[in-house]
Amino acid sequence: MKIKRRLFAFLAFTTSLAVLALAGAAGRPAASHSYLTLVGTYTNKTESKGIYAYEFDAEAGKLTAKGLAVETPDPSWLVIHPNGKFVYAANESGKQSTITAFSIDAKSAKLTQLNQLPALGEDPCYLAFDKTGKFLFVANYTSGTVAVFPILPDGKLGEHTALVKDSGPLGPNKVRQEGPHAHWVETEPTGPVSAFVYVADLGLDRVLIYQFHAAKGELSGPTVFSTYKNHKFDPSARLSPGTGPRHVAFSSDRAHMYVLGELSSSITAFHMMGTDDFVPAAFQQISALPEGFSGRNDAAEIAVHPSGKWLFASNRGHDSIAVFSIDAVTGKLKPAGDFPTGGKEPRHFAIDPTGRFLLAENQLSNSIVVFGIDPATGALTQVSKTEGVPSPVCLVFQPTP
Repeated sequence: MKIKRRLFAFLAFTTSLAVLALAGAAGRPAASHSYLTLVGTYTNKTESKGIYAYEFDAEAGKLTAKGLAVETPDPSWLVIHPNGKFVYAANESGKQSTITAFSIDAKSAKLTQLNQLPALGEDPCYLAFDKTGKFLFVANYTSGTVAVFPILPDGKLGEHTALVKDSGPLGPNKVRQEGPHAHWVETEPTGPVSAFVYVADLGLDRVLIYQFHAAKGELSGPTVFSTYKNHKFDPSARLSPGTGPRHVAFSSDRAHMYVLGELSSSITAFHMMGTDDFVPAAFQQISALPEGFSGRNDAAEIAVHPSGKWLFASNRGHDSIAVFSIDAVTGKLKPAGDFPTGGKEPRHFAIDPTGRFLLAENQLSNSIVVFGIDPATGALTQVSKTEGVPSPVCLVFQPTP
């Protein structure tokens, strides 16, 4: 047990360092109030041609169109590298799916392709960086796989260093949970060399936990945690059958994890440090829909406000943003209202870098609606609406020069 206690202390110490860094960053005012905003889209059977650029005025809460940033097929998820020089896109195109690296010219609002590699799976739907910014993680939805690509000094992607397939008992939904479906991937740091990697798998009703070895960019399967005193256990956060975990958000102090269930339109809250061998422990499940709603709905996006006080989740079908207050001590959620997005199918939304606005992308009505966020109540009030955005499904910000 001494080894276990020492490991727990080490995890707590390193996590606290990360919290302090995050808190410091959140407390600093934004250096710019104008942001290059890149919008990912679906191009198949739509009028879209790729990634579109806008300028976001964070004083007025308005978008100004800058045109097509680059032509590329089905760039449904975008991430900007921490150095601000490169953009990576998941080209979600079935068996022809790829991952593309671009350089950014912020002044012209244009992207230039650096290289493109196969996604090593079908329908990549989420991208994330490791804590060093040297590796890119890819969640391939249809294949249920997670790939790791090194990021070269010039921004290009190198040949993959890892490829794993999620496995475990399937959920009860025979249509949507017929196999593993990796839908989200992020790292949670445990030290300078390795990290835990969390993967939300819609098909397995699990948030799986892998170990990432940053020195070589390798992933170890969940069995890495089964060596303690020959004790075998399932190293994953388990959700209720049929939940269909889609995306995950962490509390600002990293003590709690909130998992959005696409199929159940619910949010499940976990303590990050559970009592069973550090496996996250669920303590609350709450609906993302208002009481009495019985129509079709697919929950889509989830995010915690930079203040740590509010959690937001989007609903496709009800076409709304649900708002919850977060108890600062327990992490428990309490409904604080739901607000129409002013369009159809809000697949994604993003909170701007100042924390004052929430931008909801309505995929099926080709619009982006900007809402002001009330810092006292979390309530949303529409500030502006941009029409004619073809099939918007992802949005990221970059400060302008």
